[in-house]
Amino acid sequence: LSICHKLCYAIGGAPNQVAGSAAAFFLQIYLLDIAHITPFHASLVLFIGKASGAVTDPVAGFFISKSRWTKIGRLMPWMLACTPFTVVSYFFMWYLPPFVSGRVAWYLTFYCLFQALTTLFQVPYSALTMFLSTDQKERDSATAYRMTMEVLGTLIGAALQGQIVASAHVSHHCTVNPPVNTTDSSHDTPNFPDPSDPMSHQAKVYMIAAGVIGGVYLLGIVILFLGVKEKDDPYALNSDRAIPFCKGLGLTMKHGPYVKLTASFLLISTAVQLEQSNLVLFCTHAANLRNHFQYLVVIILASAAVSIPFWQKFLQRFGKKCAACGISWMIPFAVMLVTIPNVILAYFVAFISGLSIAASLLLPWSMLPDVVDNFRLQNPHGKGHETIFYSSYVFVTKMSTGIGLGISAAGLEFTGYKPGICRQPRDVILTLKILIGVVPAILILVGLFILLFYPITEESRKETKLALEVLR
Repeated sequence: LSICHKLCYAIGGAPNQVAGSAAAFFLQIYLLDIAHITPFHASLVLFIGKASGAVTDPVAGFFISKSRWTKIGRLMPWMLACTPFTVVSYFFMWYLPPFVSGRVAWYLTFYCLFQALTTLFQVPYSALTMFLSTDQKERDSATAYRMTMEVLGTLIGAALQGQIVASAHVSHHCTVNPPVNTTDSSHDTPNFPDPSDPMSHQAKVYMIAAGVIGGVYLLGIVILFLGVKEKDDPYALNSDRAIPFCKGLGLTMKHGPYVKLTASFLLISTAVQLEQSNLVLFCTHAANLRNHFQYLVVIILASAAVSIPFWQKFLQRFGKKCAACGISWMIPFAVMLVTIPNVILAYFVAFISGLSIAASLLLPWSMLPDVVDNFRLQNPHGKGHETIFYSSYVFVTKMSTGIGLGISAAGLEFTGYKPGICRQPRDVILTLKILIGVVPAILILVGLFILLFYPITEESRKETKLALEVLR
């Protein structure tokens, strides 16, 4: 694979991460403080939206596995067809409608559409890794390129969104360290627009950001289409038949390496998602860092982007399971940030967290092709199982993160979160600290413990590679 080929493949997946990053960091605070939706309704939007995307994964896998080969491939038509609709749904997801009573239904509809459409893109795009090359090192290299560009996309999305919408969350009447026992009511007066005014400054800046990110989507799919040539299944014989979807799904769920890998990163990805979705709220309401959150987000993602090549070299030399230790680095520093909310410490924590997030993003997508190869070796006369593996993996991780986001938003509702005020109740602050520090730490530790039992080693990867070359 040429460098240009790998870059075009990598750039194609970046727009999904740009949009996903903007939503991960800012959608919850947008729904609470700009759209004036209650935390309970926000939790419903976040959970049902994620669940709809998760449910779409096996459905997309089913139809894609039934697709016939065309002049541009079997996977590429799906990515081309869904992109324009994804852009439209993403824009309206950030539009503030002039009515108030049906606003929850509005955001639920377009967030569900956006999640479903991104799934129709992500499943064939991630499965495309298996149809770029038969060489494990080349696939690992392409995955490293892809994850570098996806982390850069995450950085671009958070940075663009953060810089454009930062002014929507600056409350000039809130002092940096408001007195605890003050009787000045101005400290608790919301400084946000009339919730029925779609032309307010706060609403406009979010729509501008949505338009910019929509343009990035269109650019990415053009580069992917022009720069990547999809190959047919290199191992399949003409006599081989596609595995029926339901049968293939049952086989994947019984495949030991896949079950262990999925269970481990189900917990780890949920921890990372909780960190992302609650960071802005934590900085704004629990750590007196409301003027720093957009820079902290940029530091996290820049650190993740520049460390992807390091992790790629690390896993090549020491193995993929050994590289998983880097995911645990964020735990002690996140706990320190919760207990000692200092500005300098916050930036240091952001840098270390970026290193850990990079490892958590690269490893599952680097290990999943090894699992698919292992399955291929055990089932040598079937084809079309790649999309089943990728769609079911994305389904499980999306469902788990949706549950996590729903519970976290519901926790804020239960503890009395009030949109727009300078000082939230102590129970809300405590909840945010738990969501940033304690819960992710437990999830990561349990996930890494499960990964200890993942059976594919560097030696078994080499044996599988040789056996597949003989098969081919």
